[in-house]
Amino acid sequence: MSSESLIADLSSELAPVQRRSMLREGGLILALGVVELALFLGLGLMRPDMSHMAGSPFLMWRVGSLGLLAVVACVLAIRSFSPTVQPRRGLMLACALAILAILGSVFVAPEGVSERPLLDRINPASGMICAASIFVLSLPIMALLGVLMRRAAPTQPRLSALGSGIAAGACGAFVFAFCCPFNDPLYVVVWYTSGCAAVAAFARWCLPRRFRL
Repeated sequence: MSSESLIADLSSELAPVQRRSMLREGGLILALGVVELALFLGLGLMRPDMSHMAGSPFLMWRVGSLGLLAVVACVLAIRSFSPTVQPRRGLMLACALAILAILGSVFVAPEGVSERPLLDRINPASGMICAASIFVLSLPIMALLGVLMRRAAPTQPRLSALGSGIAAGACGAFVFAFCCPFNDPLYVVVWYTSGCAAVAAFARWCLPRRFRL
């Protein structure tokens, strides 16, 4: 049997592979995020003073920066699944946006917050619950990104997994931002960053395990 015949026999029963579409994959992530946010708010978990705080610089900074980071990080994560894309640049951009958001917290602190004792500002007991909540809320997005990653062909799965973790963490933090009652930017920086970092570390460990490294 010739090599051409052998190849034809081996490939005759293979199902065609659906071509990737970043728009479709992004739509899936957006739909899942919207459903998660709707369910979260539908359970009555939105902070009770949202109508009063909606126009405050602090809440606009928190929700706006997390929303922007979530969108950008998700796009960069999806792009990193392509074998022709180097994910390192996307990670650097996502980290730069996160640093800019942290720096922006200096300008939105409510009056009198900076005068409180440090432990009162970061409130470790509530902060650990906050970080854990962000971790749990991030898991559905991380799982979906993991499925999309395994269907693609990333050449650097470790970096793609890390980018997926950053994206999932930002999405989870964005959803939780509508519930969190704390108005101290330092609290947000410390515990939201901790929650997102835990998600990124877990994704970096978990998602590449099925790839041959």
